[in-house]
Amino acid sequence: MSEIPQYIDNLNKPQELQKLINEALYIIDKLGVPIERMSQRRMERMAMAFLALANVKKSSEWSLVDSFHSLRTREIIKYWNNNFYEKICESSYDDIRRKDLKLTVLAGIIIPSARHPTAARNDGTRAFALSPEYALLIKAFRSKSWEDDVKNFLANKVTLEERLSDKRDLSLIPVYFPSGKTSEFSPGKHNELQKAIIEEFLPRYGYGAEVLYVGDAANKFLHLEKERLEELNFFELSHGELPDVIAYSKQKNWLYLIEAVHSSGPISPIRLLELKKLTEQCTADIIFVTAFLSRNTFRQFAPDIAWETEVWIAEAPDHVVHFDGEKFLGPYSQKQSA
Repeated sequence: MSEIPQYIDNLNKPQELQKLINEALYIIDKLGVPIERMSQRRMERMAMAFLALANVKKSSEWSLVDSFHSLRTREIIKYWNNNFYEKICESSYDDIRRKDLKLTVLAGIIIPSARHPTAARNDGTRAFALSPEYALLIKAFRSKSWEDDVKNFLANKVTLEERLSDKRDLSLIPVYFPSGKTSEFSPGKHNELQKAIIEEFLPRYGYGAEVLYVGDAANKFLHLEKERLEELNFFELSHGELPDVIAYSKQKNWLYLIEAVHSSGPISPIRLLELKKLTEQCTADIIFVTAFLSRNTFRQFAPDIAWETEVWIAEAPDHVVHFDGEKFLGPYSQKQSA
């Protein structure tokens, strides 16, 4: 059997439990549930919901799996709190059904209404359990032939990943990076703007800049050059305060921090101070840019834009709006900005 990938790490949990959660994700992945664009916390919660219904608390317990163990959403939360070092309040039970079990139910791995087959979707007595046919396969996890057994089991089935990809491929936004790399963003105005930043702004004003980070609504780290950012002494990526797009010009030693604004989030005076504080140790000079799709959106946020930053509007790509300062499209030292 192949080595189990590390889907998630650095959890605030014992190593044995982290191992178990990664095993659960491996099973879910192999059974055709698309998890590659999820955040680590979302994957962790999905894995824990799966484990609760499998009634597996240790890696040695997979052989004990059966389909007779069923739980309501509130009972799943209790299971987490008792066994997985969580402290989740019962009032968040609806998230279990709507988010944490959604994909495994759609895939047929989990069956809803296990106790009451006629229960309504929002019935509080509605319970969930493993599908009997999937339970047999999961029970055999760790056997030498397990991966082959999975392939044979899925041979005549259309997996959830395949069903979703048929629809998703029609709407994904192709993005072409300056380096020649291509990628795909999930649809939406925010990602349309990020595409424009990468394909239109950076070739014009980036001085050969390479994209070091870009996030996507469905995948926070859609493109990440972690080692390059570390070489520049950039702040910890786990901080949670990343701008939408980060690019670096070796020619100028400029690091572009770009916020893509569709409905919120321009580089305001507070945001500017925050980014300056976070990048105090960075070895590159910083360029702060707020990008908009249209002039109308820019007008809404113009009063909030910080001085000594740049504004770029995708519908007028050959122009940059410079907010004050003694230079145009250039870094300001911390002393000058103080």
